[in-house]
Amino acid sequence: MNIEEKKSFFVINFEKDKLLQFDEIFEYQKPITMEIGSGKGEFIAINSRFHPERNFIGIELKSKRIVTTLKKLDMTKNSNVRLLNLFIDENVTKIIPAGSIDELIIYHPDPWPKKRHYKRRMFQHAFLDAIYPLLKENGYIKISTDCTNYADWIAALFNERNDFISIYKDGFKSIVPEDHFWTYFDKLQSEKGQEPLFFIYKKITIPID
Repeated sequence: MNIEEKKSFFVINFEKDKLLQFDEIFEYQKPITMEIGSGKGEFIAINSRFHPERNFIGIELKSKRIVTTLKKLDMTKNSNVRLLNLFIDENVTKIIPAGSIDELIIYHPDPWPKKRHYKRRMFQHAFLDAIYPLLKENGYIKISTDCTNYADWIAALFNERNDFISIYKDGFKSIVPEDHFWTYFDKLQSEKGQEPLFFIYKKITIPID
């Protein structure tokens, strides 16, 4: 099967300001795992095969990475996967329905390690404000990074909020979760001596003052 045929099956075509209907997109309605930044596509290609009881959505801004991910997908083995070429901002709930996502995966976001570039980091309050409504109540965000400075940044950001709670006492841990699949970036950074750090945050109802 060529890339164009795969695109027609896996890539969701959407209209601006028109909500997606997941009951029409997926053949079977299951809990949804959404990965933001699919990279080389290993996570979504492998995990969707190991977890047929879930549906998976891969979000990627770069078209080339969509194509890279498509090369790893098979219509039969990955029928529970769909891809979106989309930038996540405050308008995302005009496309992805609020309260429709059970689990968000964000592995190895670009750390932008130089201080003058911190404003380019994905994790900012505006980003968390945007993704908060996408999650179902008690939904989870799972994050990994191999940059300790970025790990501290992420932990500090969540500590300033009252709409997520950390599953880990210290915000993050270096012990690899049992269900974690090692991606290209995990292996690459591990070979350099930079082991990944892991976070899990649960969405909670914002307290009413």
